[in-house]
Amino acid sequence: MKARPVNLLGRVYLGLVLVFLYVPILVMAAMSFNSSQFYMLPIDWSFDWYVKLAHNDRLLEAARNSILVALVTTVIASVLGTAASIAFFRYDFRFKKVLQAALFPPIAIPWLITGTAMLLFFFWSGIGRGLHAMILGHVALALPYVIIVVSARIKGFDPDLEAAARSLGASPWQVIRHVTLPYLAPGFIAGALFAFAVSFDQFVISYFLSVPGVSTLPVEIYTAIKKGFTPEINAISTIVIVFSITLLVIVSRFYRFGGDR
Repeated sequence: MKARPVNLLGRVYLGLVLVFLYVPILVMAAMSFNSSQFYMLPIDWSFDWYVKLAHNDRLLEAARNSILVALVTTVIASVLGTAASIAFFRYDFRFKKVLQAALFPPIAIPWLITGTAMLLFFFWSGIGRGLHAMILGHVALALPYVIIVVSARIKGFDPDLEAAARSLGASPWQVIRHVTLPYLAPGFIAGALFAFAVSFDQFVISYFLSVPGVSTLPVEIYTAIKKGFTPEINAISTIVIVFSITLLVIVSRFYRFGGDR
């Protein structure tokens, strides 16, 4: 009986947190359908800003750059991160603990510091700036997330399953294809989603490493806000949110959050 007030307080707190998180998003989505540029109420429902967005080449080009960089980053970070996780799980070598501990500073260090360091290093090494530099920077940021997520999944893996498959005549490739990869699939997909989200949402690294005329969507939104905010930003942000939610629904349809299929 005494626990009921505590449970009620917890539910109220959770409800307030959800309201604080999602109400601004709902307001932004609603305003993307408001024909008034100055957000006059009541809302005059219209698709005007989506039509204008379709002709905004600058925003669309930035969105394409963001998708391209995020997809390439996801592929590279997911493959390298999964391979590193398997190596950490299977082998003991010198400085293994040091390398594992080195995964956390890139996550903890403010991205402003990381972006400044990358900018200086890329100029010093001759890499320069541009989409290729953004991809390298995003991979460096996304890799620790992938390794941590996949490592959490692989810790529950029983090596005897691979030994049993080999004893039944399976080749090394068949063991990987039919035993190892299916078990790692939920962790791999979760790590890939993290990598895509980190890259697509990344502003600081993209801002430091972009060149005039070539930028990503977060950088372009920031620039547009400085020059004068228009509801076209609301429109493209709503599209991104709908895409993200749809992607999560599709993934959750096949894999539960606990990792079981």
